[in-house]
Amino acid sequence: MKSLAILALGFCALATDATPQSWQPPSPNERCPSKWGAADERGSSNHMKPANVLRAAQLIKTGETFELGHVLGREMPLNPGRQYDVHTKRSTGPFGSNQRYSNEELVVAEIGQVGTQFDGFTHQALDRLLYNCVKMDEVASRSGFTKMGMEKVGTLMTRGVLIDIAGLKGVETLPINYEITVADLEQALQKQGIRLEPGDAVLIYTGWSKHWGVDNKLYTSGCPGIGVAAAQWLIKQDPMLLGSDNWPVEIAPNPDKTINLPVHNIALTVNGVHLLENLVLEDLAKARVYEFAFVMQPLKLQGATGSTVAPTAIR
Repeated sequence: MKSLAILALGFCALATDATPQSWQPPSPNERCPSKWGAADERGSSNHMKPANVLRAAQLIKTGETFELGHVLGREMPLNPGRQYDVHTKRSTGPFGSNQRYSNEELVVAEIGQVGTQFDGFTHQALDRLLYNCVKMDEVASRSGFTKMGMEKVGTLMTRGVLIDIAGLKGVETLPINYEITVADLEQALQKQGIRLEPGDAVLIYTGWSKHWGVDNKLYTSGCPGIGVAAAQWLIKQDPMLLGSDNWPVEIAPNPDKTINLPVHNIALTVNGVHLLENLVLEDLAKARVYEFAFVMQPLKLQGATGSTVAPTAIR
């Protein structure tokens, strides 16, 4: 493919300094109960407290907003097996002397897992055990999960931090097989003059979103992203959530071919840290806005595994 050839030529000098790190899931006794308590269903969204809201509000100096969500539409990339269809209904009218008409739509989609999306804790399991070692089969029903659904999350407002890895490397887009390392994160934060704090919404810019709607096959075929070591380091910083402008936040496929999307399990299942995928971060990166107020609320979909979202950064 032409786009892949361009990537190869443009990034031949850019090599990861990571040794692929495998991962073995901790046993249930090692990972449960959660640090938030054995009955907890909210995980890292427990950081949503008045102090974090006030901390975020103090970062608003100009009132400028940056929309971080993609448009939901027929041309967006979808991972295999997922669908998004909108059927407009012009079903009523005319009514009254004012000739009122009404329009609406029927949406058929994995509404929690398309577009810019927020992953909940029922989205991933380890050997049929969810976050806090809840047995997946005991909380699954035909109408949703009876624990840890999207209705448990609510509004999230906190300090947002952009980590511009593409900018650190001096490229528009990281190559498809680039694993972001702990050293990359530390160097980017040092360059930006930013330190992570507990409760942050940490967003990682790879430039991969440039392929969104342009080369959807390339976009979903794999992506650069954080590896196991980087994910574990970030989670030690105690974030509210981890996000990126790619589809799984992490590198895909993982350099260790024996494990599949390990960061999903490390974040969601083991540590109860939400993931935010398919973000639009290019404008933030261009403006060098590395610290901002982050505001988002997932749809209150009872029992859902995730939610399409439209986050906002405000400075």
